[in-house]
Amino acid sequence: MLSNTRADIPTFVSHLECSLTGQRYSADCVHNLSDQGKPLLVRYDLKALGRALNKSDLLTREPGMWRYREFLPIRRAQDIVSLGEVITPLIDLPRTQARIGAKELVVKDESRLPTGSFKARGMAVAVSMAKALGIQRIALPSAGNAGVALAAYCARAGIKSFVFYPEDAPAATVSEIALFGAHGYAVNGVITDLGPIVQRGSDTLGWFNASTLKEPYRVEGKKTMGLELAEQLNWELPDVIVYPTGGGTGIIGMWKAFAELEAIGWIGSKRPRMVVVQSQNCAPLVRAFDEGTVFAEPWRDPSSSIQGVRVPATVGDFIILRILRESGGFAIAIDDQEAEPVRREVAASDGIHLSLEGAATIIACRQAIAEGRVKKTERIVAFNCAGGFKYPLEYVPRRLNRHSAIDFASL
Repeated sequence: MLSNTRADIPTFVSHLECSLTGQRYSADCVHNLSDQGKPLLVRYDLKALGRALNKSDLLTREPGMWRYREFLPIRRAQDIVSLGEVITPLIDLPRTQARIGAKELVVKDESRLPTGSFKARGMAVAVSMAKALGIQRIALPSAGNAGVALAAYCARAGIKSFVFYPEDAPAATVSEIALFGAHGYAVNGVITDLGPIVQRGSDTLGWFNASTLKEPYRVEGKKTMGLELAEQLNWELPDVIVYPTGGGTGIIGMWKAFAELEAIGWIGSKRPRMVVVQSQNCAPLVRAFDEGTVFAEPWRDPSSSIQGVRVPATVGDFIILRILRESGGFAIAIDDQEAEPVRREVAASDGIHLSLEGAATIIACRQAIAEGRVKKTERIVAFNCAGGFKYPLEYVPRRLNRHSAIDFASL
């Protein structure tokens, strides 16, 4: 099979583009936001890409996200920073779907990726591009998983990393950030309070700011979720995609993937209805969607216990809201209190250990079906963003004394 990370494969990047105005920027230069303070998106010569690559070509390549090299911005194989990214499985939940009244519910389990979360996809591409562009230091604010992924990929690339996380971030992810040698700092505040620290450090120390959607390439890594999903479903997209959303890089990336696939003739015009899942305690996109606004006002005093969605504002708000409306989807808020019980319920009945964010998608599916916003007959794909081990587990041991008689009937 053709090596995805060692072989020289053509790249078709043409330019970068402001997501708000369409203004063009040159590729192969260091960029953060556009002049308008909005995310930059990578654009490709899709006609040339379509001529160069066929679906059948993928059959000769190793499994993993790098099989889609033509859709990615890294020009030289020597710049690829990889930790063995795999194709993440689609796992059915027969008992869970029966409980919530769905005909077909599958989970795309991103916990199988390096560092145990979907953040590996974005960081693999972002750090590879940083290496290609000669960047020596990278920093970002993170609820935990993005920081772990940055630390790991920077360690692999020989780049110094700096991670700033809320002081109540899960202990498991904080420990991993340190394990991979990053300069990690707990800060009293939520993720949007940490962003200005990263920016000030960028101005002072010259590190590259890799905050969510404040550089162009994490979207490209997350885009592989959409490419991969389409291939796994034999180029027939599902009816509904349910996705826990903080910064929203994954929603934007998948929607971009579907547009590029259609442009080269690999899929038709059908799109999934995209569903954003947030917490009732931090739901800026839900509020904006319901009110019909173009942008989302920052959420005051976010208090969600689900770290990945405790993001009171995102610079890509208008892109996400546009995607929801174009797709006929919606944004839905769930009760944090239900996440832990649902995590235990799915694990005990279907053998899948979801993160709290993953559990939130199941709650959203149940709620949306009950409200008639999703039909029972629709094919639903829910995303589990990370391994459940990232969060603390309640452990109540039941003990036996081997020196005493054991009443097996009572076990």
